Amino acid sequence: MTQPTEDLHRTELGESGTRIVFLHGLFGQGRNWTTLGKALADQHRVLLLDLPHHGRSPRSDRFDYLEMAEQVAGALGEEPATVVGHSMGGKVAMVLALRRPDLVERLVVADMSPVAYPTARDFTVYTAAMQGLDLDALERREDADAAFAEAVPDPTIRGFLLQNLRRDGDRWYWQLNLDVLARDLAEIGSWPADRLADVSPYDGPVLWIAGERSDYVRDDYEPAMERWFPRHRKVTVKGAGHWVHSERPEVFLEVLRRFLGD
Repeated sequence: MTQPTEDLHRTELGESGTRIVFLHGLFGQGRNWTTLGKALADQHRVLLLDLPHHGRSPRSDRFDYLEMAEQVAGALGEEPATVVGHSMGGKVAMVLALRRPDLVERLVVADMSPVAYPTARDFTVYTAAMQGLDLDALERREDADAAFAEAVPDPTIRGFLLQNLRRDGDRWYWQLNLDVLARDLAEIGSWPADRLADVSPYDGPVLWIAGERSDYVRDDYEPAMERWFPRHRKVTVKGAGHWVHSERPEVFLEVLRRFLGD
């Protein structure tokens, strides 16, 4: 069942079992987790959320991890859940666990650490390409794909970005808060340590799933992981990069099932 809400847009899968909530990364949508969500829906109630600024969820004039985590908390209500977050969604999930541990039964972070990263050049290129696309001149989606080819040569990444390009009659538009996300890339790469200074470490079980070919989860980030999430363990997926759950979905699902005790 998919339904818009006054808060975050959600898709719900499964009718019984414990609750699992999936949070997507930058430029993503809740539906990116559909395949994994359906695979778990036989034993769990799965909730796929469009995070703020993305998909059909609300947007504001600034990017703020604490505000986003609070909106996710509002979508969860009072029932605790396993929260799975990738990349930007991983940071939202971590902030949620630190500020509202009553809502997070266990935490899974996919290829992201509780540290500040320098703004990645790739993401600057992606936002520039999206902002530079002449939407009024588009006739077909294939035209957008061709226009992106030079700036974004990887067809998989192009397809991922272009999932946000929507059409309403003859009008094309971006179904995400593109200008704010482009402007606030430095904030997206940050970690709000100073605003979490009075928060206790999260004492629930935490699983990190890292991509072998990614540098978002490194050994020198271990002190930060230990500082905020002392009960964590890490699994590195061979052959996977940053999008570990989509590059190696079978492995990701198996690791997740073991963590859930399925």
